[in-house]
Amino acid sequence: MLNFKEIFSVSLILFSVIDILGSIPVIIDLKKRTGVLRAAQATLVAGLIMVAFLFAGEGILKLFGLDTSSFAIAGALVIFFLGLEMILGIHFFKGEVAGNGSSASIVPIAFPIIAGAGTMTTILSLRAEFNQISILIAILLNLILVYFVLRASGWIEKKLGQAGSDVLRKVFGVILLAIAIKMFRTHAGV
Repeated sequence: MLNFKEIFSVSLILFSVIDILGSIPVIIDLKKRTGVLRAAQATLVAGLIMVAFLFAGEGILKLFGLDTSSFAIAGALVIFFLGLEMILGIHFFKGEVAGNGSSASIVPIAFPIIAGAGTMTTILSLRAEFNQISILIAILLNLILVYFVLRASGWIEKKLGQAGSDVLRKVFGVILLAIAIKMFRTHAGV
């Protein structure tokens, strides 16, 4: 039997960790650089990553001799470099966003922005507390929202305008840096 309260709780937790609304400046910036954003592809890949991590995450980390803290620190470093890109206007992910934008839908949109270290670590934590069916439904609900935000990125960009987009990108770049530093400090014991 479905527990709607549990589904709602897990959905809210994942929504806050995925933070697709806070990722809009990154998405707009990548769309500008690549000229295209494949919302369905990014959503599908992110969903596959999350579901795979729900069922096999701990095993995958153990296979490589990793713990969740090491994984979270690696994710924090990727988020840190994304923040630097947004603030400084330099591009660390040059190879990822060149060409037709296909790989830009996967790196860094699907991973690590949507299904990053924070999301995957949270999924592992949720597994200890909640029913797997509730987690799967919550993942699906969040992916639906992610898809619509990705599809609406062009409309959002037009509403913001160039100046609004630039300001938002710099502000969220600083926020990404702060999130990365917090993740690093939390998991590195600093």
